[in-house]
Amino acid sequence: MRKAVLALSIGAILGLAGCGEDNKQAQQTETAKQQTDGQTGQLQSAEQAYLLLVDNYFNDLLKLEPIYATFVGVNDYNDQFGDGLSHAYLTERHQLNTRYLKEVKKIDRSQLSNELKLSYDMFNYDRNVALADETFPNHFMPMNQFYSTVISMVQLGSGESAQPFNTVEDYRNWEKRLLGFIEWLKLAQVRMNEGIESKVVLPRVLVERIIPQLSAQLVDNVDDSMFYTPITLMPETFSDADKQAITEEYTKLIGEQLLPELTSLRDYFQDTYIKSSRASDGWWGLPNGKVWYQHLANSHTTTTMPVDEIHKVGLDEVARILSEMDKVRVQVGFEGDLSAFFASLSSEPQYFFTERQGLIDGYMELKDRINLEMPKYFNVMPKADYVVKPVESFREQSAAGASYDAPAVDGSRPGVFYINTYNLKAQPKWGMTTLSLHEAAPGHHFQIAIKQELTGVPEFQRFGGYTAFEEGWGLYAEYLGIEMGLFNDPYQYFGKLSDEMLRAMRLVVDTGLHAKGWTREQAIQYMKDNSPMAESDIIAEVERYMAIPGQALSYKVGQLKILSLRAQAEQELGDKFDLKAYHDQILTSGSLPMEVMELKVNDWIASQK
Repeated sequence: MRKAVLALSIGAILGLAGCGEDNKQAQQTETAKQQTDGQTGQLQSAEQAYLLLVDNYFNDLLKLEPIYATFVGVNDYNDQFGDGLSHAYLTERHQLNTRYLKEVKKIDRSQLSNELKLSYDMFNYDRNVALADETFPNHFMPMNQFYSTVISMVQLGSGESAQPFNTVEDYRNWEKRLLGFIEWLKLAQVRMNEGIESKVVLPRVLVERIIPQLSAQLVDNVDDSMFYTPITLMPETFSDADKQAITEEYTKLIGEQLLPELTSLRDYFQDTYIKSSRASDGWWGLPNGKVWYQHLANSHTTTTMPVDEIHKVGLDEVARILSEMDKVRVQVGFEGDLSAFFASLSSEPQYFFTERQGLIDGYMELKDRINLEMPKYFNVMPKADYVVKPVESFREQSAAGASYDAPAVDGSRPGVFYINTYNLKAQPKWGMTTLSLHEAAPGHHFQIAIKQELTGVPEFQRFGGYTAFEEGWGLYAEYLGIEMGLFNDPYQYFGKLSDEMLRAMRLVVDTGLHAKGWTREQAIQYMKDNSPMAESDIIAEVERYMAIPGQALSYKVGQLKILSLRAQAEQELGDKFDLKAYHDQILTSGSLPMEVMELKVNDWIASQK
């Protein structure tokens, strides 16, 4: 999955160019103003008005979300945290969305170019979804075991993420941002207390997962803290006086303020919050929970599909994929039923690495092999490269099996394909090809890096995203592996089916948990019955769905839409159909809601005729 997005997660927030582009937004806005001022007595064109509007919106958004600004390479707010929970923040966010929705409706869409019509539709869609989201009390559950601001801040402070640590000012900025984080730790408890009063709380098992994550940050010695990492990274060019001052300030800040507040939050979860956590595992157990879940399902899939329909699609897909899996069992001559085949693939030593580095090296070899195929299927390819890394030790026990972090546009940081090497039995060799296709090339790395490298589109388009589009593309990339000849080995093809089965089961399990009253145990058993996944992976998956309802629906829904639009184009265009050109249409406007993507492809089909 794309790691990321504190739309879902901080890690998936993408990058603007680096320090040289810090004021790009302001410059663009000023240029547009100058152009407008020069047209005395004339009405601004619809396109100028739209571009100015969305540039202003993006500038205002960066002020409201300073960590997001850091991730998109705008360093003007690197010293700010942005609480995301205060009444002032919630009010300002509401006003931002309300104001810009009102303003964009004043622009005549019919006067825009085709590309800007798509952009207009995206912007309008985003504001409406954001306003609908505000009607639900998300802020009463500010963290879970899967997306944690604490972990995100540790990653930022590692020196390997978006926060820069190159100058003394960079260190001062991080120090100030940590002070904002400390205030957030206090405010989070206030919001969770309000959640307790409103019966909007996490399931007990998720609280049990959060406590050790927080405990892992509580060290006896300050220099053992992950937040002390920047001190170990100080450039040699710093003067001795600066080094000493920064070290003393960080040591005092971490020891006297940050660690005590982290301890307070851990104790709060352990002594207070867990007692009020809920027994229900799904969103149905929350006030207005089923309506809330339908909203989440729609916003993640960017469709209006009822959850019952999504559940039915999942059941049908699970049955189809099971049939395909059984064909593989017959092809390889396995004696025994499908359950026995699952058990064999999940346990026999030849299917697993014995060393962590062997797994990483295997993915690097796959990278070279897959890259050779890319020019046959794509006209547009990213300039940025990616690297393969193991998930950091401090989060590997709770992290997904794999994830992807976007590159910096200025080339200072490549994309990162993270592999969780914590449990090698959860990383079978037969699953490697499909996982690489999904997370790296031509999956998330291709789609996200290309989006960042787009020119001539509004910035919100380059750096926004929709889970259904991005994860749907990742799953579609797995499908492309068949055409690329990467699944000629039946075991690797089984791996592709196994990953597709996971996405199909998600439609059943996510809707089951949150709309149909399933328990955590029912969901785990369903996945054990229909896949060869390691039990540890299944448990982590189910608990992920419990924490972020609706997100897991987006993969299969998005893939099915991309495939159906391709089939439509192939049927209508016949010999005129060009697969590379189709991929251009999907990838070169950024991430799109499903309806907007469909409009774009239909326009392209008509133009090709």
